[in-house]
Amino acid sequence: QVQLVESGGDLVSAGGSLRLSCAASGRAFSFVAMAWYRQAPGKQRELVAAITSGGSTNYADSVKGRFTISRDNAKNTMYLQMNSLKPEDTGVYFCNRHGPPFYPWGRGTQVTVSS
Repeated sequence: QVQLVESGGDLVSAGGSLRLSCAASGRAFSFVAMAWYRQAPGKQRELVAAITSGGSTNYADSVKGRFTISRDNAKNTMYLQMNSLKPEDTGVYFCNRHGPPFYPWGRGTQVTVSS
């Protein structure tokens, strides 16, 4: 069973940058499309960015031009580079497959952007 561990979240000021990491156990990671999701307080979890096993990407309109998703299949790791952060980017960020069936969800990593 694949296990996911997110890291890299922090408290930053608006306009700042963060780089999130998602470490996955198991070789299955390399062959599946993966994604970053976020859940803001009081809101449902939403898709932020996705990447295929071959590296093709797509983004939510709200983060286009500011966030970059990438992966290193040799290291079973996925990343999310977040630039020009806004207060509305605040939330818990999770990684998982791009669509069901999902792996067991990790604990996520908290990103807080102050204005």
